[in-house]
Amino acid sequence: MRGVVATARRVVVKVGSSLVTNDGRGLDLDAIARWARQVAVLHSMGKQVLLVSSGAIAAGMQRLGWRTRPRQLHELQAAAAVGQMGLAQAYESSFGAQGLRTAQILLTHADLADRERYLNARSTLVALLRLNVVPVINENDTVVTDEIKFGDNDTLAALVTNLVEADVLVILTDQRGLFSADPRRDPAATLIEYAQAGDPHLETIAGGAGSAIARGGMITKVRAAKRAARSGAHTVIASGREPDVLVRLARGERIGTELIASMPVLAARKQWLADHLQLKGRVVIDAGAVHALRAEGKSLLPIGVLDVQGEFARGDVVACVDEQGREVARGLVNYSSAQTRLIARRPSSDIEAVLGFIDEPELIHRDNMVLT
Repeated sequence: MRGVVATARRVVVKVGSSLVTNDGRGLDLDAIARWARQVAVLHSMGKQVLLVSSGAIAAGMQRLGWRTRPRQLHELQAAAAVGQMGLAQAYESSFGAQGLRTAQILLTHADLADRERYLNARSTLVALLRLNVVPVINENDTVVTDEIKFGDNDTLAALVTNLVEADVLVILTDQRGLFSADPRRDPAATLIEYAQAGDPHLETIAGGAGSAIARGGMITKVRAAKRAARSGAHTVIASGREPDVLVRLARGERIGTELIASMPVLAARKQWLADHLQLKGRVVIDAGAVHALRAEGKSLLPIGVLDVQGEFARGDVVACVDEQGREVARGLVNYSSAQTRLIARRPSSDIEAVLGFIDEPELIHRDNMVLT
């Protein structure tokens, strides 16, 4: 059976820090040039490619002479600012040598959490692809804070995959793929060549952070595959040091680990809701409301709310959790946290009498909700 990249028209490729910076020793210009040549081949095959590249902080550390990753936020931002200059220049030069134009896109979670900015980012990326430009995307570490950061570029790559409705996410790392155990510790570990994205067992066997240079590890890649599968995208985890890995994947060869999407494809609006990493609050709902949401596909009414946690405004994304604290759904709320506390446990017919007005009879309409 041919690999999933062969039939893909739109591909997101994520390249890890250890690959971009030669394990933290500085930008690996030869490696970047090799990826540029491979992307050029994919372009000639009629495929659109978006590149999500780590490495700005690691490159900045090398330029500044820092051997260990700093912990202070302002130092991380300074390293990113220094490193981003060299990273962008390296990609521009390498792709230019292949006759391809590049565009630098720096994102934060706030850019994708806000509906209007989300749609603007999507429109920009689609326009660049239409112009045969290769977007080079990174988290905007120069302004990121603990509250808005993605946490790792595997997550960012999955969000971009959903944003542009790509067919496949290819995560290039310094490992051959996902193993049954940590191959650095267990010589009997075997490569998992094929699995279903979202299989809970995969998260159980995935290890911790991979290196002192990178923020992520195999666990973030497994979770990224689960997230990408929400838009129907498959994921390939493979070694970026494998010769011509992108070209061989595009020609149908199966390399590394394929994680196949089997979940129902969500509508674009519900993808956006599902991809919210920062929620404004939670509402605890009773068993009847849980059943109505899960089994009957109904909206959430105020009468099903037992408790309101956090502070949120109308239009914010909040989580709906059961009485054990397990998330059931998330969606755009029609009333603020203060208003929700007043109408909780009441029928919708009481909303106007309690608040003096009524916007909607539902606390969260089913069209603005996604089950999780």
